[in-house]
Amino acid sequence: MSGLSRSFNLLRGTMRYQITPKANITAKPAKHVITTAEKTIAMVTMFVTILVPSGWVLANLENYKKRPGAAE
Repeated sequence: MSGLSRSFNLLRGTMRYQITPKANITAKPAKHVITTAEKTIAMVTMFVTILVPSGWVLANLENYKKRPGAAE
């Protein structure tokens, strides 16, 4: 347990002297309001780009298994 506490002390010492910039956080409203249609198009596009290729692979998994040169 003492080795673990020594490790934490070393990490704490190195992290103490790092300079971190301040974040510019503002509480202003958005400049451009995103409509529901734009949100829907964005979500559909994201889901299609992820799910269609994986669905294709899963649908054709047996074909990939039967191909010559596939790992046996």
